[in-house]
Amino acid sequence: MGFTLLEMLIALFLLGGVLAVILPRISFEEDLRSTGRKLVGLLRTFQGQAAIDQTPLRLYLDIDQGLHWMMVIEGKEERLPLDPAWKLPRPLPESIRLTEVSIGQDKRMSGRVGVTFFPNGRIEPVTMYLMDDKSNLLGVAVDSLTGAIRVSDERFDPPPNRLIPDRVKVLLKASAQAGAGGTARGGPPPPRGVQ
Repeated sequence: MGFTLLEMLIALFLLGGVLAVILPRISFEEDLRSTGRKLVGLLRTFQGQAAIDQTPLRLYLDIDQGLHWMMVIEGKEERLPLDPAWKLPRPLPESIRLTEVSIGQDKRMSGRVGVTFFPNGRIEPVTMYLMDDKSNLLGVAVDSLTGAIRVSDERFDPPPNRLIPDRVKVLLKASAQAGAGGTARGGPPPPRGVQ
């Protein structure tokens, strides 16, 4: 029982028609949502790594060049991580760019910004906005007290000024001293291979 040439041509014609309908809907380049998911995963990974190693980490974001890299904080010094995957900065996809990064109340639209991850699992309060080449917006916001990460396709309302109980302030000061140095204004030069 074989297929005739006519039956095989009809089957190929139908398969070609189905592929012609489906393939244009599949995007092979990274879109805004998948980049946002990767960024949230990166934040969670660094948060966990800082807690496991009991060492503060800092994620640098170069808004102008669309690069990000990690540094390990040791006292007042920073060094490259031992993990070879983070020896060189990583670029955002070409169609996606960072438009704004806010650490607390400090809003930056250019330059380099550092987000600190503390050994107690805390992350500095950060809000960042990504935009694709079609001007679609994606916001990622980290709540420093709860560690919650929110993602939205709209701008976030400014964070409320929260009153932190005195018993919690003591814990926050102790962890902040472990990662002394705070947010970098100009930031260190990026690791090798960038400029």
